[in-house]
Amino acid sequence: MILIYTPKITSRAKYAFNLVFRDIYGIKFELTADKEAYLAHSGAKLTYSNQPFADELFIQSKGLLFETGIIDQDIAVFNWKDTKAFFSVGPKSALPFDIFSASFFLASRYEEYLPHIRDVYDRFDAQASLAYSYNFLHQPVVNKWALHFKEALLQKYPQLVFPVKKYRFISSIDIDNAYAYLEKGVVRTLGGFLKSLSTMDIKGFKQRLKVLTGAEKDPYDTYDFQLELQKEHQLEYLYFLLLGDYGVNDKNISVESKRFRSLIKSLADYAQVGIHPSFGSNGNPAQLAKEVSRLQGVINREVFKSRQHFLKISLPDTYRNLIELDIQEDYTMGYASDYGFRAGLCTPFFFYDLDLEVETSLKIFPFAIMEGTLKYYQKIPPERAMEHYKTVIDQVKAVNGIFISLWHNDSMNDLGLWKGWRKVYIDMVEYAKPDGN
Repeated sequence: MILIYTPKITSRAKYAFNLVFRDIYGIKFELTADKEAYLAHSGAKLTYSNQPFADELFIQSKGLLFETGIIDQDIAVFNWKDTKAFFSVGPKSALPFDIFSASFFLASRYEEYLPHIRDVYDRFDAQASLAYSYNFLHQPVVNKWALHFKEALLQKYPQLVFPVKKYRFISSIDIDNAYAYLEKGVVRTLGGFLKSLSTMDIKGFKQRLKVLTGAEKDPYDTYDFQLELQKEHQLEYLYFLLLGDYGVNDKNISVESKRFRSLIKSLADYAQVGIHPSFGSNGNPAQLAKEVSRLQGVINREVFKSRQHFLKISLPDTYRNLIELDIQEDYTMGYASDYGFRAGLCTPFFFYDLDLEVETSLKIFPFAIMEGTLKYYQKIPPERAMEHYKTVIDQVKAVNGIFISLWHNDSMNDLGLWKGWRKVYIDMVEYAKPDGN
């Protein structure tokens, strides 16, 4: 246990210390604003203030954790060790920057509450972030900072015991469209045939016909392939299912489809499943509640995991709506336009509501890379994709974090636009799986 002195115990301070000591390190600590009790403490201790008392470990505060409200921050990023840092402080501090304010800034997504230009889907884009601007988006900087700070703690207090953290890999799959041709209904099916004819897509016309007559497997039906890999490598799999009403950006199979319901139940038998809140449900709590209820009705158990369709997060409303429905874990924290670490973390952490100044019960599991980012946004061919996967995976392994990949069932079919990407997925699994799997 380590005793931490701070002149004022605020919600932000408690959250920042929870983030580093509880969530990343997994060790116990106590906060105190009682100077006399702190000075009398004979064990490991840390001062977080403007000045140290004596020769105890000291981190100089930049002040963010003692503020209220959301204001533009004066941030100057500088090189430090093998990464970048900001919120620089004086020479008496054990680190040249305020690790707790910097970690809070990234984990709370402070910059997403400030004025910014949003993308075509009304999302905070990677290019608007501090991490992208200063080229540290591809590093889990908060985890790296914590690793270096751990060295300083052990040098000062070698009696401290840190639990051993093990690297994990979670393969997460979004099912935006369970089947390419099956279960589309009469109107959508006829429309598909007519579109193929009008565009002279004879190959697509024939393929649709073969699938519907049972002569060929639906190209989006890659579930057996995934199950084989899961069993072979003993992988953690997590599926997110889109059950929204049909719309421009929500085009999955109807939940009334017996085939689709059977698929959902089958997936839930050998993997974890969560809700994939529709684009139309963002900002519509009643629609979100309907979709969660649909999934619970199919699998006959509570749903407590989610990932937003289109990775659409509007802070704090999106997360507040999930909390209202007792969702415990969200896996949306990442970008569509670039890969990396949106919150600077590859460790689960709790959502901090900046408007209410409170740490919430919603646990955020940040994903690191989506296959569509490489293909659609960065125009990277499949033969070069593993270079980027290896970069991210190596970063996560170096800090014993959790590598969460994001794929879709249709991107593994090795056909058409996704020709060559099934091998990328197989190679990624081989490289990402923990030793011994």
